Amino acid sequence: MRTESKLWLNKRSKGGRIWDRLSRLKVTDIRYLFFGREINRGLLFKLLIYWVLVITAYIYLNPILKMLVKMVMSKDDMLDPAVEWIPREIYWGHLADAAQSLMYGKSVLISITVSAVVALFHVITCGMMGYSLARMNFPGKSVLLVMLVLAFIIPPQVTVLPLIIMYTKLGLQNHLISLILPSVFGFGIKGSLFVIIFRQFYMTQPVEMEEAAKIDGAGAFKFYWKIMFPLAKPSIFVVSIFSFIWTWNDTYYPNIFLSVTDNVPLALQMARMDEDLKTILDSEEMLLLLMEGIKMAASFLVILPPLIIFFLAQRYFVKSVERSGFID
Repeated sequence: MRTESKLWLNKRSKGGRIWDRLSRLKVTDIRYLFFGREINRGLLFKLLIYWVLVITAYIYLNPILKMLVKMVMSKDDMLDPAVEWIPREIYWGHLADAAQSLMYGKSVLISITVSAVVALFHVITCGMMGYSLARMNFPGKSVLLVMLVLAFIIPPQVTVLPLIIMYTKLGLQNHLISLILPSVFGFGIKGSLFVIIFRQFYMTQPVEMEEAAKIDGAGAFKFYWKIMFPLAKPSIFVVSIFSFIWTWNDTYYPNIFLSVTDNVPLALQMARMDEDLKTILDSEEMLLLLMEGIKMAASFLVILPPLIIFFLAQRYFVKSVERSGFID
């Protein structure tokens, strides 16, 4: 009996202490708890930030999760409206049909080759252009900088017609070289942005290195390739990744320059897969039923190689962006 009374008294004393603390709380203490002494330290502000992050994550992840689910759904699961996120069975046939429709082996080899060559030429030509705009003085330099910004702003639809006329006269239409040739001259997809990235990096380097190289008898070209270009590894890595990914995902230029050939990159082959699916599937009813699953599987196959590259190079990519001088 004494033990029970002691326990009851202890609980009462603890409850009393908690109540005393709550009763001593002032209005300002409650306000600081929810709003903080500064607006970005309160509980309500943190809850708002978490809510925005959760909503943003859902917006980005929902299509990816839906793609992964739909590509392994069987025909019966697609017919069942009760099955939305968790399929009753895993069906891999959509991946096989998508690979057949995409001609995956040939198309992925073409995409890797074109994207890698374009990235290589962008690094070489845009690097030299960025160095000349950053460290050399010549007439019309400011005009070239303005034109460089305009080239970044002007949409590609404005400049594509002269390219079509030029390629037709040169006999390069419907050849893969038509996708590579603009990058040889620092043009291509977002070429002006790559020049700006290199220019920003070279402007951060000390002038004393050039003065020392001139004293030693090194010319501008030798100094660039021996000293400045190796120092620009962060910018080289950023430009390489951007150029590779943007060329991989591009369907606008391939659709115009490779309109009547089967040797096309993977992204354009996916845009053409509707006609191929009609020959693979037996009936129109089957086509309408399985089209979504096959297209989701095709989307997964298209994004898989650059996704692997990004995951392997993510750490180096973030470091390179910080060191390139493009972001302070």
